[in-house]
Amino acid sequence: MTMPYYASPEQLMRDRSEYARKGISRGRSVAVVTYADGVLFIAENPSSTLHKVGELYDRIGFAAVGRYSEFESLRVAGVRLADVRGYSYNRRDVTGRVIANAYAQTLGEIFTMQTKPYEVELCVAEVGDTPESDQLFRLTFDGSVVDEPDFVVMGGQAEAVSTHLREHFLPGLPLAEALQVGVRALSAVSPATTSGNGGPSLLSAEQLEVAVLDRRRPKRAFRRVVGAALHTLLDRGDAAAAETVEEPHTASHAPSTPQPGAPAGLGDPAAPDTGGTAGSGGQAPTN
Repeated sequence: MTMPYYASPEQLMRDRSEYARKGISRGRSVAVVTYADGVLFIAENPSSTLHKVGELYDRIGFAAVGRYSEFESLRVAGVRLADVRGYSYNRRDVTGRVIANAYAQTLGEIFTMQTKPYEVELCVAEVGDTPESDQLFRLTFDGSVVDEPDFVVMGGQAEAVSTHLREHFLPGLPLAEALQVGVRALSAVSPATTSGNGGPSLLSAEQLEVAVLDRRRPKRAFRRVVGAALHTLLDRGDAAAAETVEEPHTASHAPSTPQPGAPAGLGDPAAPDTGGTAGSGGQAPTN
Protein backbone atom coordinates (compact mmCIF):
# COMPACT_ATOMS: atom_id res chain seq x y z
CA MET A 1 0.00 0.00 0.00
CA THR A 2 1.45 3.35 -1.05
CA MET A 3 1.44 6.26 1.34
CA PRO A 4 -0.15 9.53 0.13
CA TYR A 5 2.25 12.36 -0.72
CA TYR A 6 2.35 15.09 1.90
CA ALA A 7 4.19 18.39 2.12
CA SER A 8 3.76 20.96 4.87
CA PRO A 9 2.19 24.34 4.01
CA GLU A 10 5.47 26.06 4.91
CA GLN A 11 7.38 23.90 2.42
CA LEU A 12 4.81 24.55 -0.31
CA MET A 13 5.08 28.31 0.21
CA ARG A 14 8.89 28.16 0.14
CA ASP A 15 8.87 26.13 -3.06
CA ARG A 16 6.45 28.49 -4.76
CA SER A 17 8.44 31.53 -3.67
CA GLU A 18 11.68 30.04 -4.97
CA TYR A 19 10.03 29.12 -8.26
CA ALA A 20 8.64 32.63 -8.77
CA ARG A 21 11.90 34.34 -7.80
CA LYS A 22 13.86 32.25 -10.29
CA GLY A 23 11.52 33.25 -13.08
CA ILE A 24 11.65 36.94 -12.18
CA SER A 25 15.44 36.88 -11.86
CA ARG A 26 15.71 36.12 -15.58
CA GLY A 27 13.94 39.37 -16.43
CA ARG A 28 15.76 42.59 -17.25
CA SER A 29 15.38 45.33 -14.69
CA VAL A 30 12.88 48.18 -14.68
CA ALA A 31 13.23 51.44 -12.75
CA VAL A 32 10.35 53.79 -11.93
CA VAL A 33 11.54 57.10 -10.50
CA THR A 34 9.92 60.41 -9.64
CA TYR A 35 11.15 63.64 -11.22
CA ALA A 36 10.20 67.30 -11.01
CA ASP A 37 7.13 67.10 -13.25
CA GLY A 38 5.90 63.55 -12.67
CA VAL A 39 6.94 59.92 -12.81
CA LEU A 40 9.50 58.38 -15.17
CA PHE A 41 9.51 54.74 -16.34
CA ILE A 42 12.82 53.29 -17.61
CA ALA A 43 13.10 49.70 -18.78
CA GLU A 44 15.85 47.77 -20.51
CA ASN A 45 13.82 46.44 -23.43
CA PRO A 46 15.10 46.04 -27.01
CA SER A 47 11.65 45.01 -28.25
CA SER A 48 9.56 47.70 -29.94
CA THR A 49 6.28 45.80 -29.68
CA LEU A 50 6.30 43.83 -26.40
CA HIS A 51 6.21 46.54 -23.76
CA LYS A 52 7.04 46.39 -20.08
CA VAL A 53 5.39 49.77 -19.47
CA GLY A 54 1.81 50.79 -20.17
CA GLU A 55 -1.07 53.06 -19.26
CA LEU A 56 -3.90 52.01 -16.94
CA TYR A 57 -5.90 55.24 -16.69
CA ASP A 58 -5.63 58.99 -17.15
CA ARG A 59 -2.91 59.56 -14.52
CA ILE A 60 -1.98 55.97 -13.66
CA GLY A 61 0.82 53.93 -15.23
CA PHE A 62 1.93 50.32 -15.05
CA ALA A 63 5.33 48.62 -15.22
CA ALA A 64 6.21 44.96 -14.84
CA VAL A 65 8.93 42.32 -15.13
CA GLY A 66 8.64 38.56 -15.39
CA ARG A 67 6.56 36.33 -17.66
CA TYR A 68 4.95 38.42 -20.38
CA SER A 69 1.72 36.46 -20.78
CA GLU A 70 1.01 36.68 -17.05
CA PHE A 71 1.59 40.37 -16.43
CA GLU A 72 -0.09 41.28 -19.72
CA SER A 73 -3.28 39.60 -18.46
CA LEU A 74 -2.94 41.58 -15.23
CA ARG A 75 -2.48 44.82 -17.15
CA VAL A 76 -5.61 44.19 -19.21
CA ALA A 77 -7.56 43.39 -16.04
CA GLY A 78 -6.34 46.66 -14.50
CA VAL A 79 -7.50 48.64 -17.54
CA ARG A 80 -10.93 47.02 -17.36
CA LEU A 81 -11.22 47.65 -13.63
CA ALA A 82 -10.32 51.32 -14.07
CA ASP A 83 -12.75 51.80 -16.97
CA VAL A 84 -15.66 50.13 -15.19
CA ARG A 85 -15.06 51.98 -11.92
CA GLY A 86 -14.67 55.33 -13.66
CA TYR A 87 -17.83 54.80 -15.70
CA SER A 88 -19.93 53.45 -12.82
CA TYR A 89 -18.92 56.07 -10.24
CA ASN A 90 -16.60 58.94 -11.04
CA ARG A 91 -13.23 59.24 -12.76
CA ARG A 92 -11.78 60.61 -9.51
CA ASP A 93 -12.65 57.31 -7.83
CA VAL A 94 -10.05 55.53 -9.97
CA THR A 95 -6.79 55.73 -8.00
CA GLY A 96 -3.51 53.89 -8.00
CA ARG A 97 -4.21 52.57 -4.51
CA VAL A 98 -7.49 50.96 -5.63
CA ILE A 99 -5.83 49.20 -8.55
CA ALA A 100 -2.83 48.16 -6.46
CA ASN A 101 -5.13 46.61 -3.84
CA ALA A 102 -7.00 44.70 -6.55
CA TYR A 103 -3.71 43.38 -7.94
CA ALA A 104 -2.58 42.40 -4.43
CA GLN A 105 -5.73 40.38 -3.83
CA THR A 106 -5.47 38.63 -7.21
CA LEU A 107 -1.79 37.76 -6.83
CA GLY A 108 -2.32 36.59 -3.25
CA GLU A 109 -5.13 34.24 -4.28
CA ILE A 110 -3.10 32.84 -7.17
CA PHE A 111 -0.08 32.30 -4.93
CA THR A 112 -1.98 30.43 -2.23
CA MET A 113 -4.63 28.58 -4.25
CA GLN A 114 -2.90 27.57 -7.48
CA THR A 115 -0.01 25.16 -7.90
CA LYS A 116 2.02 27.56 -10.03
CA PRO A 117 2.38 31.19 -8.85
CA TYR A 118 2.67 34.12 -11.24
CA GLU A 119 6.29 34.96 -12.08
CA VAL A 120 5.78 38.71 -12.03
CA GLU A 121 6.57 41.91 -10.16
CA LEU A 122 4.44 44.98 -10.77
CA CYS A 123 4.57 48.71 -10.17
CA VAL A 124 1.46 50.89 -10.20
CA ALA A 125 2.31 54.60 -10.33
CA GLU A 126 -0.04 57.56 -10.00
CA VAL A 127 1.00 61.14 -10.65
CA GLY A 128 -0.56 63.81 -8.48
CA ASP A 129 -0.97 67.56 -8.72
CA THR A 130 2.21 68.06 -6.66
CA PRO A 131 5.38 65.99 -6.25
CA GLU A 132 4.34 65.16 -2.69
CA SER A 133 1.14 63.50 -3.94
CA ASP A 134 2.86 61.13 -6.40
CA GLN A 135 2.40 57.48 -5.44
CA LEU A 136 4.43 54.38 -6.33
CA PHE A 137 3.18 50.92 -5.36
CA ARG A 138 5.34 47.82 -5.75
CA LEU A 139 3.63 44.43 -5.85
CA THR A 140 5.37 41.06 -5.63
CA PHE A 141 4.32 37.61 -6.81
CA ASP A 142 2.73 36.68 -3.45
CA GLY A 143 0.44 39.72 -3.30
CA SER A 144 2.57 41.86 -1.01
CA VAL A 145 2.21 45.58 -1.71
CA VAL A 146 4.60 48.34 -0.59
CA ASP A 147 4.26 52.11 -0.99
CA GLU A 148 7.67 53.42 -2.14
CA PRO A 149 8.57 57.11 -1.71
CA ASP A 150 10.99 58.02 -4.54
CA PHE A 151 11.69 55.07 -6.83
CA VAL A 152 10.88 51.42 -7.47
CA VAL A 153 13.26 48.88 -9.02
CA MET A 154 12.18 45.43 -10.18
CA GLY A 155 13.86 42.50 -11.93
CA GLY A 156 16.80 40.19 -11.52
CA GLN A 157 19.34 42.86 -10.51
CA ALA A 158 16.97 44.97 -8.40
CA GLU A 159 19.27 45.17 -5.36
CA ALA A 160 22.27 46.42 -7.34
CA VAL A 161 20.18 48.96 -9.27
CA SER A 162 18.53 50.18 -6.06
CA THR A 163 21.94 50.66 -4.43
CA HIS A 164 23.12 52.73 -7.39
CA LEU A 165 19.97 54.87 -7.31
CA ARG A 166 20.24 55.48 -3.56
CA GLU A 167 23.73 56.87 -4.14
CA HIS A 168 22.89 59.15 -7.07
CA PHE A 169 19.15 59.91 -7.04
CA LEU A 170 17.88 63.26 -5.75
CA PRO A 171 14.20 64.24 -5.46
CA GLY A 172 13.01 66.91 -7.88
CA LEU A 173 15.50 66.28 -10.68
CA PRO A 174 14.64 67.55 -14.18
CA LEU A 175 13.51 64.91 -16.65
CA ALA A 176 16.81 64.64 -18.54
CA GLU A 177 18.88 64.29 -15.38
CA ALA A 178 16.47 61.77 -13.83
CA LEU A 179 16.63 59.74 -17.03
CA GLN A 180 20.43 59.85 -16.97
CA VAL A 181 20.54 58.62 -13.37
CA GLY A 182 18.15 55.78 -14.14
CA VAL A 183 19.95 54.72 -17.31
CA ARG A 184 23.30 54.68 -15.52
CA ALA A 185 21.83 52.50 -12.76
CA LEU A 186 20.41 50.00 -15.26
CA SER A 187 23.58 50.05 -17.37
CA ALA A 188 25.75 49.25 -14.35
CA VAL A 189 24.23 45.76 -14.07
CA SER A 190 23.28 45.05 -17.69
CA PRO A 191 25.33 42.39 -19.57
CA ALA A 192 24.61 44.33 -22.79
CA THR A 193 26.74 47.33 -21.76
CA THR A 194 30.28 46.06 -22.03
CA SER A 195 32.38 48.23 -24.32
CA GLY A 196 35.22 47.04 -26.48
CA ASN A 197 37.86 47.80 -23.85
CA GLY A 198 35.98 45.86 -21.20
CA GLY A 199 34.57 48.88 -19.38
CA PRO A 200 30.88 49.56 -18.83
CA SER A 201 28.93 51.71 -21.27
CA LEU A 202 25.43 53.17 -21.21
CA LEU A 203 22.37 51.53 -22.68
CA SER A 204 21.44 53.08 -26.01
CA ALA A 205 18.06 54.48 -26.97
CA GLU A 206 17.37 51.32 -29.01
CA GLN A 207 17.79 49.20 -25.86
CA LEU A 208 15.47 51.31 -23.71
CA GLU A 209 11.74 51.71 -23.22
CA VAL A 210 10.94 55.08 -21.66
CA ALA A 211 7.63 56.67 -20.71
CA VAL A 212 6.45 59.44 -18.39
CA LEU A 213 3.43 60.45 -16.37
CA ASP A 214 3.59 64.23 -16.83
CA ARG A 215 1.51 66.16 -14.30
CA ARG A 216 1.47 69.22 -16.63
CA ARG A 217 -0.55 67.42 -19.29
CA PRO A 218 -4.34 67.77 -19.11
CA LYS A 219 -6.38 64.59 -18.68
CA ARG A 220 -4.10 61.79 -19.94
CA ALA A 221 -0.69 62.21 -18.34
CA PHE A 222 0.94 59.11 -19.88
CA ARG A 223 3.29 59.51 -22.83
CA ARG A 224 5.90 57.28 -24.38
CA VAL A 225 9.27 58.88 -25.12
CA VAL A 226 10.62 57.49 -28.37
CA GLY A 227 12.70 58.43 -31.38
CA ALA A 228 14.21 61.89 -31.57
CA ALA A 229 12.68 62.94 -28.24
CA LEU A 230 14.46 60.11 -26.42
CA HIS A 231 17.78 60.79 -28.15
CA THR A 232 17.50 64.48 -27.21
CA LEU A 233 16.85 63.69 -23.55
CA LEU A 234 19.75 61.24 -23.42
CA ASP A 235 22.07 63.84 -24.98
CA ARG A 236 20.90 66.45 -22.48
CA GLY A 237 21.56 64.05 -19.62
CA ASP A 238 25.08 63.38 -20.91
CA ALA A 239 25.75 67.13 -21.10
CA ALA A 240 24.44 67.67 -17.56
CA ALA A 241 26.59 64.83 -16.24
CA ALA A 242 29.65 66.27 -17.95
CA GLU A 243 29.03 69.68 -16.38
CA THR A 244 28.94 68.21 -12.87
CA VAL A 245 32.46 66.78 -13.19
CA GLU A 246 34.07 69.96 -14.54
CA GLU A 247 36.56 71.84 -12.40
CA PRO A 248 34.94 74.72 -10.47
CA HIS A 249 37.09 77.43 -12.06
CA THR A 250 36.44 76.00 -15.52
CA ALA A 251 32.71 75.94 -14.96
CA SER A 252 32.68 79.52 -13.61
CA HIS A 253 34.31 80.92 -16.77
CA ALA A 254 32.36 78.79 -19.23
CA PRO A 255 29.95 80.91 -21.31
CA SER A 256 26.35 80.18 -20.51
CA THR A 257 24.34 78.80 -23.39
CA PRO A 258 20.62 78.31 -23.46
CA GLN A 259 19.33 74.78 -23.28
CA PRO A 260 17.88 73.39 -26.49
CA GLY A 261 14.12 73.36 -26.78
CA ALA A 262 12.11 70.49 -25.40
CA PRO A 263 11.23 67.68 -27.80
CA ALA A 264 7.85 67.99 -29.45
CA GLY A 265 5.09 66.90 -27.13
CA LEU A 266 7.21 66.86 -23.96
CA GLY A 267 7.68 70.51 -23.13
CA ASP A 268 4.14 71.56 -24.04
CA PRO A 269 1.51 70.24 -21.60
CA ALA A 270 -1.23 70.89 -24.13
CA ALA A 271 0.45 69.00 -26.97
CA PRO A 272 -1.72 66.30 -28.57
CA ASP A 273 -1.26 62.76 -27.30
CA THR A 274 0.45 60.55 -29.89
CA GLY A 275 1.82 57.70 -27.84
CA GLY A 276 1.02 55.28 -25.09
CA THR A 277 -2.50 53.97 -25.04
CA ALA A 278 -4.05 51.70 -22.52
CA GLY A 279 -3.61 48.86 -24.98
CA SER A 280 0.17 48.59 -24.77
CA GLY A 281 1.54 45.65 -22.84
CA GLY A 282 4.74 44.22 -21.26
CA GLN A 283 7.88 42.25 -21.96
CA ALA A 284 8.97 38.64 -21.74
CA PRO A 285 11.60 37.80 -19.10
CA THR A 286 14.06 36.35 -21.59
CA ASN A 287 14.55 39.61 -23.48
